Amino acid sequence: MQEAISHIRSEKRKYILRVQSAALKSIHDYMYENGVVQAMPIILSPETDPLNHPHFDASVEYYGQKLHITKSMILHKQLSLLNDGVDKIYFMSPNVRLEDGKLRESGRHLFEFTQVDIEFKEKTKEDFIKFTDGMIAEVYRRVLKDCPDDLAALDRKLAAPKLPLKVYESADLQRQYGEHFEKVASEAAKDPFWILNYKREFYDREDKKTRGYYHNYDVVWPQGYGEALSGGEREWEHKEILRKMNERNTDMKAFETYLGVSEQGLIPRTVGGGLGIERMVRFLTGQKHIKDVTLFPRVPGERIAF
Repeated sequence: MQEAISHIRSEKRKYILRVQSAALKSIHDYMYENGVVQAMPIILSPETDPLNHPHFDASVEYYGQKLHITKSMILHKQLSLLNDGVDKIYFMSPNVRLEDGKLRESGRHLFEFTQVDIEFKEKTKEDFIKFTDGMIAEVYRRVLKDCPDDLAALDRKLAAPKLPLKVYESADLQRQYGEHFEKVASEAAKDPFWILNYKREFYDREDKKTRGYYHNYDVVWPQGYGEALSGGEREWEHKEILRKMNERNTDMKAFETYLGVSEQGLIPRTVGGGLGIERMVRFLTGQKHIKDVTLFPRVPGERIAF
C-alpha cells in the first residue's frame, strides 16, 4: 500500500498529468474541427474483440446473459456507422485485456487502458493515414506549446515530426530487421512511422486479388517506445467475414448479432484505428515504464493496490 501511495504522490505526477491533459485537449479539438463526432463508450457487451492471442476471460453473468468486458470497440464502431447521418465517429474507450503476466516486462502493457477509437465510413487507409498524421502533429504542437516547463522538469526533449510520416511495408522491414522488426525499427527511428500489412483478426480487410495482403497498419512511436495505434480497413461482406472467422477458428456463436447484421448486408465499408492514450503519454513524457504515467497502474501479473 505504501508503494502505491508513494506512486500517486510522486513529484513528477503533476507534470505527466499536465502533458496528458494538453495531448487529450488537442485530440478532442482536432476531432471537432474535422467533423468527427464523439459517442460514449460501452463497458459490457455480449460481443467484443476476440483477440487472437492468449488472454484470460473477462466476463460477468447478468440475468442469465454472459456479458464481456470490452477488449476493444471495433465491432461497435462499425455498427455505430449504420446511422446514415454519421460518417465519422470516435470514442474514448476503456479496454480490459487480461493478458499474460510476462508482458509486465515490456514496459508498454497495461491490462486496463484507454484508446481513442476512431472509425470513418466510405474512406480508405490512405484517408485515415493522412488524418492521423495531422492528429499526431497537433498533439506534438499543443504539448510543445503548452507544456515546455513540464517537459523540462521531466528532462524530456521533443521535436515535431516532419509530415507526412514515413510508411513502410511489414515484409520490407522484416527482411531488413528480422523477426522483431517493429521493435528494432522503433529503436532506430527519430519520428513516428507507419507499418502496413499485418495478419490479424477477421475484421481487417484482406485483398481479394492478393490473398495474404491486409489493408491494415500500425503507427509506431520512435526511440523504442513501440506501437502507438493499430487499425485498418474493415471487412464488410458477409462471406468474407465468415471465411476469415473459419480460418481463425473463431467461435461464431459469440458473434451472432454482428453476423446477423452482416448477413443483411448492412455492415458499412469503414476504416479506423485505436490510439493508446497511456502509450502516447509514456512516449511524450519519456517514461521508462507505462505504469509511470498512470495514477492507478494495472500491469499484467502485478498485484493491484487500489
